[in-house]
Amino acid sequence: MLMIPPGKALCAAGMIVGLLAFFWRDTFNPDSISGARVLLTGASTGIGEQMAYHYSRFGAEIVLTARRGTLLQKVMEKCLQLGAKKVFYIQADMSSPQAPEEVMHFALQKLVGLDHLVLNHIGGTPFRMWDGDVEHTRWLMQVNFLSYVALASAALPILAESKGSLIVVSSLTGKISTPFTTSYSATKFALDGFFSSLRHELAMQKQDVCITLCILGLIDTEMALEKTRGKVYMSAYPASEAALTIIKGGATRAREVFYPWWLELLCCLRDWFPNQRDVVIQSFYNYTSA
Repeated sequence: MLMIPPGKALCAAGMIVGLLAFFWRDTFNPDSISGARVLLTGASTGIGEQMAYHYSRFGAEIVLTARRGTLLQKVMEKCLQLGAKKVFYIQADMSSPQAPEEVMHFALQKLVGLDHLVLNHIGGTPFRMWDGDVEHTRWLMQVNFLSYVALASAALPILAESKGSLIVVSSLTGKISTPFTTSYSATKFALDGFFSSLRHELAMQKQDVCITLCILGLIDTEMALEKTRGKVYMSAYPASEAALTIIKGGATRAREVFYPWWLELLCCLRDWFPNQRDVVIQSFYNYTSA
């Protein structure tokens, strides 16, 4: 049996801890958000609502959009109380192919430019076994994927001028397939493929636009908890913390952001022992209630 001297073992452990601290250190400067012009989608509830409040505390200028105007009005009022320099909102349904252009026109008119585009909206989808509903999948691709592409495409020239950030909120189900999320997972894998490819192209064209892909686990939003209740054996994480992690990632121009942090390790190991991995994943889901 090979014995490693205690001194060398401690040295190696110290180096590993040092590397982890270096790569996971918090370099976020709140002042970098002050006065920043932000377009935030899916801002009426959940993670989007919490992001709106964080951006407001940092003194950003914000345009909010979502489907429900009444809720947006309430979020806007609270944002102003929290310190946002400017807040506007526009009601929009991203299932309409015309909505992205209308939202972008409104945002540029109100903000006279753009520094951060935060794509966060999602369409409602059942958390259950695949039932063959192709029409729903087609609709969901429009909301969760094609509208993201349309908004990003419209914003890219403006973000190139401001050397801004494109922040794409995705999910672990866009990195690792899981049960009960067939259509939803397809849209999230599509986001990863499109925006990762676009990142290459922007770099090749020497355009200084950062793309931050945000990989989230189960978050304690009302919609997520309602859909997964009794169907998953896992804990949900706070929406406010997830929102702040997303904002920090965009502000520090991170390539990818994972919340909770251990999802990054899980994604690194996803191709190891695939059969055993799938058995473990399935053990976290209650088949009888889906």
